[in-house]
Amino acid sequence: MRLSVFGMGYVGNVSAACFASDGHTVIGVDPNQTKVDLINQAKSPIVEPGLAELMEEGVRSGRLSATTDPVEAVMKTGLSLVCVGTPSQQNGNLDLQYLTKVCEEIGTILKDKDDFHIVVIRSTMLPGTIRETVIPTLESTSGKTVGEGFGVCNNPEFLREGSAVRDFREPPKTVIGESDKRSGDALADLYAHLDAPLIRTDIEVAEMVKYADNAWHAVKVTFGNEIGAISKRLGIDSHKVMDIFCQDTKLNISPYYLRPGFAFGGSCLPKDLRAITYKARELDLPVHLLNAALPSNRWQIEAGVDMVLNKGRRKVGVLGFSFKAHTDDLRESPLVEVIERLLGKGMDLKLYDRNVSLARLTGANRDYITRAIPHISDLMVDSMQEVIDHAEVLVIGNGDPAFRRVPEMMRDDQVLVDFVRVLDQPSEKGRYDGVAW
Repeated sequence: MRLSVFGMGYVGNVSAACFASDGHTVIGVDPNQTKVDLINQAKSPIVEPGLAELMEEGVRSGRLSATTDPVEAVMKTGLSLVCVGTPSQQNGNLDLQYLTKVCEEIGTILKDKDDFHIVVIRSTMLPGTIRETVIPTLESTSGKTVGEGFGVCNNPEFLREGSAVRDFREPPKTVIGESDKRSGDALADLYAHLDAPLIRTDIEVAEMVKYADNAWHAVKVTFGNEIGAISKRLGIDSHKVMDIFCQDTKLNISPYYLRPGFAFGGSCLPKDLRAITYKARELDLPVHLLNAALPSNRWQIEAGVDMVLNKGRRKVGVLGFSFKAHTDDLRESPLVEVIERLLGKGMDLKLYDRNVSLARLTGANRDYITRAIPHISDLMVDSMQEVIDHAEVLVIGNGDPAFRRVPEMMRDDQVLVDFVRVLDQPSEKGRYDGVAW
């Protein structure tokens, strides 16, 4: 394939050199004449292990060159990768001036190009930027329509400085957000030889994945440092602690707990967070991340209550109110707080949870239900159907598999508020509302 790479900075140089090494013909584009001259002299403008050798090989073979002329690059290639910087503004937002300028340049050139051209955005940008900035800029300057005269893809990079060439060759994943299948197919061909998952998805999902990745990495670093700070003050070897922590790939280093959903609860997480943050205060340690967990969890509960109240209907049915499915434990269940808040607003409630119903008679929670929350006990019914018959708004509170049947059991006048994503593909806008989807 013939490729052009706009922006010969860190990502641009690595991408250009690696694609050239794969056998593609690559033209790098940058307004900085010094960078262009260095590349054409087979020298890398940046320091990165393994890059200089790839750059020299690419230039000597004739597969890699650089220019300051975007017209030459676009006219001679079928796919352009945009790797320009998107630096922070003072308020934290992204400065898109370089991205917009390149899109204007490419669009203006496409006006006079007959062939279908694919624009691939590698620059990191906030979700919505391609739909709101990139595509409108390309369409207005080219006079063409996305998906017809040209295609657009988002292809976030996951390169780490110091191991970028290896990361390009052995990526954790390749993500393609595509405007049309033709463009996605062409871009997927570039990565077909890599031994890594290749995911094709919506443009906005691809944009958000990069932020999910980097935010998670930042959270992990902060979490490790805060655990380290507490451990040091207590005379504990934090590396021994975290070495053991990281051996748990069933819960700690895994997808578990990372699916968006409702607030956490139960007998362990709230209690233990309060205890460890109390100890940190005793030690005069500002563990901001750990301190933020419980307030963030409370916000999730408030958001859930608001979702139900905003439906503007009085009769509410709650299906599942133990803190998670397959348990009768109501201790610090966020659903209990939701129920109590709804009662306080005058809602007419009925509740069903098959595990809690059993516990009401024989289980370990009997005393808690009948003495601590007797008003909730009085609202419990013996079947899911009773709740459905009663409610104008149905709330699914935990992941009991039986609740997957609820959407097909609903009347046309009912709405569903889902705290657990009971449907794999939520639909029916206006009748279905997910807590984080």
